[in-house]
Amino acid sequence: MHEKVFISDAELKKYSESSTLADGTRALVKHQREHWDLAGEGYSSLDDVQIREFEFDEFHVKIQFNPQRIISSSAKVDKKSISERACFLCYKNLPEQQRGIPYFRDYLILVNPFPIFTEHLTIPKIDHIPQIIESNFGGMLRLSEDIGKHLVVFYNGPNCGASAPDHMHFQAGTKGFMPIDSEYDNIKISKGEILFSDNEVIIRGVQDYLRYFFSIESNDADKIKEAFSKLYSMLKIIDKNEEPMMNILSYYENKNWKILIFPRQKHRPTHYFMSDENNILISPASVDLGGVCITPQEKDFNKITKDQLVDILRQVSISKELYEYYKRKISEFYIEE
Repeated sequence: MHEKVFISDAELKKYSESSTLADGTRALVKHQREHWDLAGEGYSSLDDVQIREFEFDEFHVKIQFNPQRIISSSAKVDKKSISERACFLCYKNLPEQQRGIPYFRDYLILVNPFPIFTEHLTIPKIDHIPQIIESNFGGMLRLSEDIGKHLVVFYNGPNCGASAPDHMHFQAGTKGFMPIDSEYDNIKISKGEILFSDNEVIIRGVQDYLRYFFSIESNDADKIKEAFSKLYSMLKIIDKNEEPMMNILSYYENKNWKILIFPRQKHRPTHYFMSDENNILISPASVDLGGVCITPQEKDFNKITKDQLVDILRQVSISKELYEYYKRKISEFYIEE
């Protein structure tokens, strides 16, 4: 690997005296804003981002007008398009000014130059391997533990939001930005139900939140992995893609992990493909399911209605019937033990 991609400890210390990786990521953002023109422009553009909010029962959803995200929202992710472009997450293809922090010689922590958050990281695997969570979930937990002081780590599946489905990567963004960051503790009580619980792990299902999701909470990484493996197997019963469609948010606080899994039934809503005035360029991924829907076009930001937003999120989420089926399967998995 080209060592010039790595930022030196001495350079990071100019922006933070702390030696922790969590604070190092903040220093990396500051460095790249100053030394990488594209990143500097991207973060400056956040000053002009516009926000609208829709209120619902006990929660809210934000609409963000962010024109820099047009690259991600409109990304062509079919096999032909991917085969015809160089992988922008491979270290050998990174821009000259881009620097990163190596993570166990396994991942490379990079600054996302087209940010949604005030601190937005992309964390690709060093090796060019496909986007798949099953064999990399442990890495997500470890990342959450090491950088979770300021950031939430998230994963977009290859068929539901990843703009580079050919290269395994996570992303991370500033905690407290997505509504779900602060709403979850209330939502899990008022709209959630415990599907399995013992002294080591709790699995919940949440409905009536415009999108259905499951959560796993534990202070034991092995228990989290075991529960996720069961959920993954459950999703594969119905979803026959190379990987069950899902988006994942991972939090680490007070020595506990909190994993939110959003099963999907569709990559993009029908609005995305319409060619008339009904077209709305929203391609939901983890951040959208976390409560911040990104519109890279101003026309969509101005015209989208509450009813359209509800329809978009319901289209890409699983149905009520499928949610109930998965609930039963989770219970069966634990009863069979």
